Amino acid sequence: MASLPHGEPAPASGALPNPDVSAGFSAYVHIPFCTVRCGYCDFNTYTKPSFGPGAGRDDFPASLAREIVLSHEVLDTGTNRGALRTVFFGGGTPTLLDAGQLVAVLAELERAFGLAEGAEITTECNPESVDRAALATLRAGGFTRISFGMQSAVPEVLRTLDRQHSPGQVERVTGWARELGLEYSLDLIYGAPGETMEQWRTSLAAALALEPAHISAYGLMVEPGTKMGMQARRGLISLPDPDELADKYEVADDILSAAGYRWYEISNWARPGHECRHNCYYWENANWWGYGPGAHSHINGVRFWNVKHPRAYADRVWAFTGVRIREIRG
Repeated sequence: MASLPHGEPAPASGALPNPDVSAGFSAYVHIPFCTVRCGYCDFNTYTKPSFGPGAGRDDFPASLAREIVLSHEVLDTGTNRGALRTVFFGGGTPTLLDAGQLVAVLAELERAFGLAEGAEITTECNPESVDRAALATLRAGGFTRISFGMQSAVPEVLRTLDRQHSPGQVERVTGWARELGLEYSLDLIYGAPGETMEQWRTSLAAALALEPAHISAYGLMVEPGTKMGMQARRGLISLPDPDELADKYEVADDILSAAGYRWYEISNWARPGHECRHNCYYWENANWWGYGPGAHSHINGVRFWNVKHPRAYADRVWAFTGVRIREIRG
């Protein structure tokens, strides 16, 4: 995993030079758990279900709630009781948590800061990790978007990527989302070892047939510390060819543009008016607070990030006391 840049030590109070987010901000919530770590994954994820109190799937939301309290002590929303413009649950696999747990975390954020009218609330989701009842719970609890990790419509490519779902599961979950009135996006990956151009075209066609409002297409990056990185080092697989990746990117842009999707960010296309606002706020260098292990934040030009390991994260947020911060800040 890439090393982080050096920075100044955080003040003991957690205070920020300019905590004013009265104009609105976003929240990113990192759920670090997965059932399987995909061979290409370089994210801060763990297949172990628990690292002790406050750091396991069952009680992790309580630790997130503690950090929400901390952020409420630090940030200044003024009189804005609808400060949160977007909320994005990522991972990991957020939907490894019970849907009710995700709704409860969203409720904690709403209680602390309020949601702006028409706020965009998204969670990433592996197709095999939810049923219709879970999606219905998310919809009833305030979620507006689901980002499904489709990656490919070709079974052998899915196996190469260590994905656990089948193409049929993607069709099923998008159908449920559509019935429930949830907007949904599909994530695709191109450049898997052995993937042909025809297979990539098959995946694009299958994604379009599911009529998502938004499609992300990412070129495979093989990082040194991943399973694929080690396989490449031993000569067991070939790294993606840059020219082939470029060709597949151009094919994606041609096909998606012809289907009415507008390219608006390096790896993202959307039907007009359905761009992911949370993504756009990142690119605009807007304010956001990242909750969870390893999550990054940006508040008025100051960037900071949490410790990466779930155990270390839980220890720190449970050591926090709001009274102490109020006393230090006066």
